Amino acid sequence: MDTAAQAPLILITGGGRGVGAATARLAAARGYDVAISYLSNEAAALAVAADVEAAGRRALAVRADSADPAQVVQLFAAIDGTFGRIDVLVNNAAIIARQSRLEDLAFARIQRIFAVNAIGPILCAQQAARRMSYRHGGPGGVVINVSSASAKLGSPNEYVDYAASKGALETFSTGFAKEVAREGIRVACVRPGHIYTDMHADGGEPGRVDRLKDSIPMGRGGEPEEVAQAILWLAGPEASFVTNTTLDVTGGK
Repeated sequence: MDTAAQAPLILITGGGRGVGAATARLAAARGYDVAISYLSNEAAALAVAADVEAAGRRALAVRADSADPAQVVQLFAAIDGTFGRIDVLVNNAAIIARQSRLEDLAFARIQRIFAVNAIGPILCAQQAARRMSYRHGGPGGVVINVSSASAKLGSPNEYVDYAASKGALETFSTGFAKEVAREGIRVACVRPGHIYTDMHADGGEPGRVDRLKDSIPMGRGGEPEEVAQAILWLAGPEASFVTNTTLDVTGGK
């Protein structure tokens, strides 16, 4: 078997842009083979995969809606077929909608945000646990859930549904971490603050980080690469005694 096949495999959902793309590139630089899922922007996902391969690692980009159980099964089957292993799952895929007060939120919007941001990570973690857990003959592994400072702050007048979905994700992380702590799986959250990504445009305010940066103790927004550093530290051997924890990457907010 060639040495490339022995590299650890990291799966990053929503890996085509923002924090996910930065994590994929940094993971490749650190010796991981990289699988990413994406929902709609195939060109962006393939560009990230090309960067991974340019770093000398293997890459796989799979179109998959993490809120759809059947597509999650297909995603993990594709990883099984290509790599035959999974060492780290980064539940990064998330969506946001236009800034709005609670009274004006449509049911379909709330339902979709929870499906992607809270249920999707649970579905992916199920599949990862079946491959990682000692109970199932697995070698162990790491699951990193990407939350948001909004889980603490609540995002009033903007994204209370998004904030609530991230709060649900954090509670899931706590329970899952305790459930699998003796089965070789570590589970942790990263909680980014105001980060310069395209997600803010999805919410209708591309310049949101600059508007809010004075409210951040460090006086600036964060870069996706800074969140990626935190994710990969938690995923790596340096964090071997770290589970059931949340690491803020918020500039002190």
